[in-house]
Amino acid sequence: MRDPGLPTLEQLRVFVAVIDCGSFSRAATELHRTQSVVSYTIANLEAQLNIALFDRSKRKPTLTEAGKALLADARMVGLKVDAMRARAKTLSLGLEAEVSIVVDVMFPNCTLVLALKAFQEQFPTVALRLRIEALGAVKHLVSERICQIGIAGPMLDFPDIFQSQQLGNITMIPVAAPSHPLGQMQGVIPTEVARDHTQLVLTDRSQLTSGQNFGVIAVRDWRLGDLGAKHMLLLGGLGWGSMPEEMVQADIQNGRLVHLHLEHLYAGHYSLHLINRMDDAPGPAGRWLMQYFLDHAPENHATAKYRDGALAGLPLLPSPIDSVD
Repeated sequence: MRDPGLPTLEQLRVFVAVIDCGSFSRAATELHRTQSVVSYTIANLEAQLNIALFDRSKRKPTLTEAGKALLADARMVGLKVDAMRARAKTLSLGLEAEVSIVVDVMFPNCTLVLALKAFQEQFPTVALRLRIEALGAVKHLVSERICQIGIAGPMLDFPDIFQSQQLGNITMIPVAAPSHPLGQMQGVIPTEVARDHTQLVLTDRSQLTSGQNFGVIAVRDWRLGDLGAKHMLLLGGLGWGSMPEEMVQADIQNGRLVHLHLEHLYAGHYSLHLINRMDDAPGPAGRWLMQYFLDHAPENHATAKYRDGALAGLPLLPSPIDSVD
C-alpha cells in the first residue's frame, strides 16, 4: 500500500466545511462553489490520504472512524494557518490604530486602572476601547470579533479557535450589612437559614450560561447586571451575596459589611483567563497589553487570614459566584 500523499489546505477546509454545514450542498453554498466541486474535492482528499472519510451508504454525510480521527487534525491545520496569516497581517501593518478589550466585572479595579494607564503611556497614539461585562458576555464579544482581547471568568469551555491563558484567581466571599439578619448572626450560618433570605446575584447578558445557576442557594434572588449596583444594595442591607474580597475589604474593616460564615459557602476562588481568537491576533500594542496582564496577574491572598480559631475547617469552594443566566 502506498504512503498517504500531501493534502492541500483547500481540501482540508472543504472537508471541515462539509461536517460543519451538515451536507455537501450547504458546504458548497457556504464556500461559494458548486456541489460537484465539493464532492470532487473530497474524493481527491480521500485518494490523497488513501482512506475513506465518509460512509457513502448514509444519506447525510457521516464520518467513518478514520474520518472522525482525521477531522480534528484538519481543523487544527486550518486554525494554525489562520493564526499565521493573522499574525503576518499585524506585522505587515505595524502598530495598530486601536486595541479593543472586554474585562470581566470581577477583575480587580486597581489592577485594571494601572494596566490602562501604563498602556496609554506606552502607546499614546493607539486608541483603547474598553468594555466591562460579566460571565459569558466576555467570551461572546471576543467570539464575535467585537473585542480582540478578553479577560474572562470561570465556568466556560473555550473551543480550539480561542487561545486561553490562565490569569490567576481572585477570592469571592459572602457578605451582608450588619443590619441584615444574617449579618447579626454569630458563628456558622446553616445553609437552610441563608436560603430564606434574598440573595443578590450577578446576571449574564449573553446566552452562553443560559439556564445555569452558580452558587445560588436562596429561594428568592434579585438579578443584577452591574456589580456596583450589587455592592450598593448589599451596603443598604437589602440582601446578601458573594463579592470580590478586594472590593469589600475596606467595608468589612470599617463595619459597613460583615463576612458571613456560611455552612457551605465561606470563600472561593474565581479563576480568570486571558483570551483571544487565534485567527484575529492582536498587533504589537495589543500583545504588549496582554503581556502586562500576564505579568501582573491577580494572586489569591484570601482566606488564610480568616481561617483561624473557630473558623478553622470552614470550606474553601472553587467558585461561589452567586450568578445566574
